[in-house]
Amino acid sequence: MDTNTSSTETYNLILKKTYRLFISALGAGIGLGSVLWFLDPPSAPILLASFGGSAIFLFGIPITPAAQPRAYFGGHVIGIACGVICFYLFGNLLWVYVVSFMMAFLLMLVTKTVHPPAGANPLIVLHANAQFSVIWPPILMGLLILFAIAVIWSRVIPKRIHYPSNWTEKSPPTIAWSGWLE
Repeated sequence: MDTNTSSTETYNLILKKTYRLFISALGAGIGLGSVLWFLDPPSAPILLASFGGSAIFLFGIPITPAAQPRAYFGGHVIGIACGVICFYLFGNLLWVYVVSFMMAFLLMLVTKTVHPPAGANPLIVLHANAQFSVIWPPILMGLLILFAIAVIWSRVIPKRIHYPSNWTEKSPPTIAWSGWLE
């Protein structure tokens, strides 16, 4: 009798986890698909690359500090701004990619707005030779669409924690970043 109960509980747990994984992936797919549909990727495919990583955070691990609005919006804005500013000041040289990434890295850590997919933004911006007027409208619209779908998705799926869980949560939450012991 104990074996059957244990097997049934294990089976139900596997079904529950599988369902949750599928629902998270479906939400991420709907969110990313909506961004891509609205922004017409053939016209700017590389500009949309970091949205895939953001979808993983918003739908797969939505309670992490890096998925919260402060990090999500702040990280993307910082990454894009660093890329565009460096492109305007220094052009499209190899060392500029590194400098723009380092600037974004430092600013995200200092402002506690770390959103790992946004770390790709300075590189994407430089590779596309993007300018503010060209990059802000599609990226801002994409950020808003993905965010809105994550908020709605978390509220229409039963037993799902509502996203965002904390609008202003810092990412990282402490100064113990970069693996330093002191």
